[in-house]
Amino acid sequence: MNAMSFATLEGGTTTVEAATLEAFSAQIRGTVLREGDAAYDDIRSIWNSMIDRRPALIVCCVGASDVIAAVNFARENKLLVSVRGGGHNIAGSAVCDSGLMIDLSPMKSVRVDVAARRAWVGPGATLVDVDRETQAFGLALPTGINSTTGIAGLTLGGGFGWITRKFGLTIDNLVSADVVTADGKLLRASQSENPDLFWALRGGGGNFGVVTAFEFQLHQFGPQVLSGLVVHPFADARKVLREYREALEAAPDELTCWVVMRQAPPLPFLSAEWHGKEVLVLAMCYCGDTLAGEKATQGLRAIGTPIADVVGSNPFTGWQQAFDPLLAPGARNYWKSHDFTELSDSAIEVTTAAIDRLPGPECEIFFGHVGGAAGRVTADATAFPQRSSHFVMNVHARWREPAMDQACIDWARSIYEQARPYAAGTAYVNFMPEDEVDRVEAAYGGNYRRLLDIKQRYDPQNLFRMNQNLRPMVGLRAA
Repeated sequence: MNAMSFATLEGGTTTVEAATLEAFSAQIRGTVLREGDAAYDDIRSIWNSMIDRRPALIVCCVGASDVIAAVNFARENKLLVSVRGGGHNIAGSAVCDSGLMIDLSPMKSVRVDVAARRAWVGPGATLVDVDRETQAFGLALPTGINSTTGIAGLTLGGGFGWITRKFGLTIDNLVSADVVTADGKLLRASQSENPDLFWALRGGGGNFGVVTAFEFQLHQFGPQVLSGLVVHPFADARKVLREYREALEAAPDELTCWVVMRQAPPLPFLSAEWHGKEVLVLAMCYCGDTLAGEKATQGLRAIGTPIADVVGSNPFTGWQQAFDPLLAPGARNYWKSHDFTELSDSAIEVTTAAIDRLPGPECEIFFGHVGGAAGRVTADATAFPQRSSHFVMNVHARWREPAMDQACIDWARSIYEQARPYAAGTAYVNFMPEDEVDRVEAAYGGNYRRLLDIKQRYDPQNLFRMNQNLRPMVGLRAA
């Protein structure tokens, strides 16, 4: 192996000699890749195809010892470092240019203890890996809605989806985590061991180290769930949204209903005349007895005059993958997001008006409803701060051709700005693109100062900066 040039933490470059590289590679049980190697392009490619970065070196880790070696190598040589779990983050933080990329994707193990209702999950596992293994035993972990998402990034940012209102956020079910910190130590973080680190990991993102194993509490659930879509013509959107808002006021924890507004894809249950036309979709899931679910969903399903209602009993693993075809890798993506404590008439007006000017057939706006069990956790119990019952709006611009970049990004940004006066001010960090570095403090609200203190303690040199970053030295100067 020849000497190599790397990007440094300070923004410059450094040369690492061949002997040092050889010694480092000899420590790794996994694979060390550089540009030109057969698997290099596959590993550096991530979900958002707008991100096209080229690490100088990729370390494909197969265990904690590989991660420790990679972190030590990066720190000792002051290298820019990124960490890849599922590679699904919208900001593309999994990949750095000219630095060292720590790839966790080989670490996909999921082990379930049925009697204890616990799962030990590797950081390279995706949601489908977790769902298939846990559901084999009639158990479930609340996660997100796209099965190709990595469990690591989802968890560290908070994690919410179809069964969050019943069972809490993903972080509310985290029991412990094994973490390699910037000094190369492997720590266990839990309520009783390194509790400050455990607090920060639950919502603070990848700022504090590399998680090499997660321990989760599981819940008896499945394998069938009452779930499905109710599709409305977009001409009725404003009325449907107002009635949707009212119907959710009395919704039990078991019931979750999200809204999607977009052009209709060629779904088999929609007649061809609706394909490509604007629609509003109510996507609902009930975590409980089917008969009780039929009763609980009546109000939502009675709204307006739907084009289609395909709510019924489905395998939970299938429902968890229902939106995968619309979120497959390979497209260009840009997101803008707000939290709303209420879905006001003004917010409804701004977002519905935006659907009239969709820049492309894959662009959409969705509202996720979070509350229930997740809303009964105090705001300072974890780093994730927004615990009131609220709606998460995500403006999802998605397209294929680079020539559409500006039009799609401008569309998303304009909706964000127009909706800002009606928003709560907080944000879900997993939905924040790379150009929102100035929004991090607001996203964490009252938890921000404590997060800075913990960042200063565990990563004072900001080795782990490829994320929605908490800058430790900036925090100290501002104190």
